[in-house]
Parts: sequence; structure tokens; C-alpha cells
Amino acid sequence: LAGCADREGLRREVTRLFDHPRHAAPFRRGDKYFHFHNSGLQAQSVLYVQDDLEAEAEVLLDPNTLSKDGTVALSTYSISEDGKYIAYGLSESGSDWITIRVMHIADRQDMPDKLSWVKFSSISWTHDGKGFFYGRYPAPGVEMDAGTETNINLNHQIYYHILGSDQSEDILCWKDPENPKHSLGASVTEDGKYIILGTYDGCDPVNKLYYCEISSLPHGLEGFRETKEMLPFVKLIDNFDAQYQVVANDGDEFTFLTNKNAPKNKLVRVNIKKPEVWTDVLSEHERDVLESADAVNGNQLVVCYMSDVKHTLQIRDLITGNLLHQLPLEIGSVSEISCRREDKEVFIGFTSFLSPGIIYRCNLASTIPEMKTFREISVPGFDRTSFEVKQIFVPSKDGTKIPMFIMSKKAIELDGSHPTLLYGYGGFNISITPSFSVSRLVLCKNMGSVVCIANIRGGGEYGEEWHKAGALAKKQNCFDDFIACAEQLISSGYTSNKKICIEGGSNGGLLIAACINQRPDLFGCALAHVGVMDMLRFHKFTIGIF
Repeated sequence: LAGCADREGLRREVTRLFDHPRHAAPFRRGDKYFHFHNSGLQAQSVLYVQDDLEAEAEVLLDPNTLSKDGTVALSTYSISEDGKYIAYGLSESGSDWITIRVMHIADRQDMPDKLSWVKFSSISWTHDGKGFFYGRYPAPGVEMDAGTETNINLNHQIYYHILGSDQSEDILCWKDPENPKHSLGASVTEDGKYIILGTYDGCDPVNKLYYCEISSLPHGLEGFRETKEMLPFVKLIDNFDAQYQVVANDGDEFTFLTNKNAPKNKLVRVNIKKPEVWTDVLSEHERDVLESADAVNGNQLVVCYMSDVKHTLQIRDLITGNLLHQLPLEIGSVSEISCRREDKEVFIGFTSFLSPGIIYRCNLASTIPEMKTFREISVPGFDRTSFEVKQIFVPSKDGTKIPMFIMSKKAIELDGSHPTLLYGYGGFNISITPSFSVSRLVLCKNMGSVVCIANIRGGGEYGEEWHKAGALAKKQNCFDDFIACAEQLISSGYTSNKKICIEGGSNGGLLIAACINQRPDLFGCALAHVGVMDMLRFHKFTIGIF
């Protein structure tokens, strides 16, 4: 690489285009607003706080100051309901292990609270602001540097931490020693009444779901410090036949997003005190995947569908599921939706192959929703009109049509001469939707390259059936799909086999390794990032069990 004449020029161009401000959608806690911002080349984005959306934003937490090389990352965080405290988890050098600290927001002072051996955990405050729920593993019996261990992580547990106390005094809320490989997650409902416990077995979109009514505990959560008993969770869903995500609740009436008998997802409602009767609120769509539903403006929902790997947004009635409004959106991806049920407005993050990012502010108080640009990311020197993006559908080995996006300069000649980057993932129900990439645009602009994203089976682009069609005994479908996309690029005149570079990471690294072994004649270069290569033994180490 040192002898590559173009290397330094490419580095300068990538650096120049990367150096632009980036914003995330704001969110409110208490009487303050919070948002993340990156000035351009910062290794980690910075969390800001402001009194209102027009007020000057002040730095609340800057992870870049925590290490010289920018490798300490903010992995998780949660701000208390009154906006007075932030609990935040930091990871070092890419480790999955995090350490949770607590900051008093008004004076930016860290409190003595320090929680260790935390992994795969959210943080969820009780509404009284006295503490929060989190997940952790038992501390190992010997001294070791977290992240260097090779044994499987077992016996995930949920704890409640009371602000200002030592971790040794935390309340053990739930453990399941009979199923040491399960992982757990706990969250407080938006009304503060319930704690919801999810149990997960691997990465499949299925979970158990238990609940505990916080307000009914005779001595509150603090009472469990003395008794050493676990919380009295009630089992609502006690098998792994489907996925259940809380959308909203009115007391005991809960609305869930689920894939129960609906591989493309639907909304259902149940009274958790009378769990015999479940009713559909929004039935499964014939072809589009229901990605998310967020309660807002009292009894409304912001509903996001994925249609042929592109997002659409709707406003629906929470009670009936009826469509109220279709929100205008370009072809691309909804990167985030920021709102709570009490809010009359919602902030929507949007991106695409040719749009670095737009934050829309949608006011739902008016009869017809007002969709306005709140912030738009601009990349100096980038002219989107010079490029084009196409979506084609490629027949795989068994005839299944595989979506593929193709990005290039406008009106390129299809003479087979273009270096081409083909990217894929194909696993864990994860969808690869349109997103902005400076480095890929530099390839198109400066090297005449074609950049392609293959939405192969194993992902979630068409729901759970699409996922299962590329998993376990059907994993070969992923490789066949990817190979078919490469062959299509050659037969269409975009490139030749010697000029195709294939790329993927993690599960996508496995994809690249398999394809380069099965069809070494088809590719000129292969980039396999942190690939899962040793499939015979991978389950024996750390997160490999999942």
C-alpha cells in the first residue's frame, strides 16, 4: 500500500469530505433538550444540553476528552425523568464491557457511583429519580482485564442501583440460573408504573416478557435490599415463539409490536391482567415490513414501514390503528425517531446514499402535520447531482429476486471497465438500508468506481421469512444471492471479475470468506472485516454463543 501513488490523494479527499458538522435529533427530559453533535473529525460525538431549542447548547459529555486516541466510547446512556442526572456507560478500545458512571447535570460533576462488569445493557431510570435498572454479569473469581477473557459470558442478571450507593448494595431484581446463556433487559414504561423484563435466547427476534408493577410494591424497591428477594415479576409471555416490544400502555392496557403469526410484524393489544384476549390493532402488511411504531401526541402513532428496502412514514391512531396521514419522505432511510407520548412534535432523522442527513421537525398539533427541515447536514464540495442511484432486482440461483442498490457517477459507460465495490451482510434479521458514506463517494467520484449494496437473504429486508431463508441449513442462500449479484454486475457491463472487490464485516466477513472460497474466479479482491471465520469453534468464545 505504501507504494500506491493514489493513496495520499485519497486520504486527503476522504479527510476533507469527512470534515463536516453532523447532528442527531434532539430529545427532551425534564425541562431541557439534549442532542449529539460532531464538529467533523471528532472520534466520538459530543452530547449537548440546552434550555430550549433556540438556546445556546452547552457541552454535557465529551467522550473525546477521556482518552488521547479517542478509543473511549459512550456506549449507552439514560437521563432521569426530571433531567437532573445522566447515567452513562463507557467502553474502552472497542470492548463490549462497559463501566457505568453518573453525572449531576446542573454542575457537570461526576458522582461516586461506579458500576463494573456491565455488558449488553440498557439503563432505565425509575420516575422518582432514585435509581435505575441495568444488566451485568457476575464478577469473575480472579483478577483480569475485562475484554481479554475467552470464556463464555454466563448468568446475565438485572440489578437496580440506588443513586449514591456502592455497587455491592445494588438490588438483584432477576436472575435465571437454570438458563445461564439467556440475556436480559429491563425498562420502565413511559408512565413509570411498570418495569418490563425481556429475556432473550441468542439473536433471533423472539423474547419472553414479564412485568412487575412498581407502584404495588409495599416497601418500594428499597425494601428488597433487606429481604434479598427478587422482584415479583408476573409472566405474560413465557416462551420463545415470537418477539414482543412495548409501544405504549394505558394502565394495564398494553400495545405491542410483534411478529406472532406475522413475519412482517403487526400491532396487538392486551390487558395484562386479563391476558387471555389479544386483539389486532394494525394487521400485518401484505408485503411491507412494520419497522417501528412510536406513541406521540396523546393517542397517535408514528409508524415506519420498509418497502423494498426504503422507508415510509405514517401517522396512525393509537387506539384504532387507522391511517391519519402519510408523511412526505424521499427515497432513503429513517435513521431515528425522537418523541414521547406527551410530545406534540416528533423529530425524524433521515439519510440516503446521496443525502448526508436531515433532521425533520414534524408538528402534530395542527390538523395536517407540518413537516419542516430542522437541521440539514452539508458536505462542502459534494454535488449530489453528479451521481445516480439505481435499485435493481437480481434473480438468485433458485429464482428469488434479490434487491441491489447501484451508486455511480451519472451516465457511466457500461463497458465492463469500472472497479466495483460490492457490500453485503445477510444475517441476524438486520436490514442494510440506504445510508451516506463519504469513503464510498470518494471511490465513485475520484476513482470512477461503482458501489453496490446487495440486500441478500438472512437480513430483515422482507421480514422474518427473509431472515430465516438465509439462516442455519439455508445459509448457502446468502452466498448464492451475493454471487448472483456479482455475476449480474458483470453481465450488465458495469465491471469484470478482476475488478470486483467484495466487502463485509462480522457476519458479513463470513459471507466474504465463503464466497471467495466458493468462487475464487469471480472476484479480484476481498475485504473481510472482523469476520466470523471459525464456525466450528466460534460458539465457544465470549459473544459467539449468541
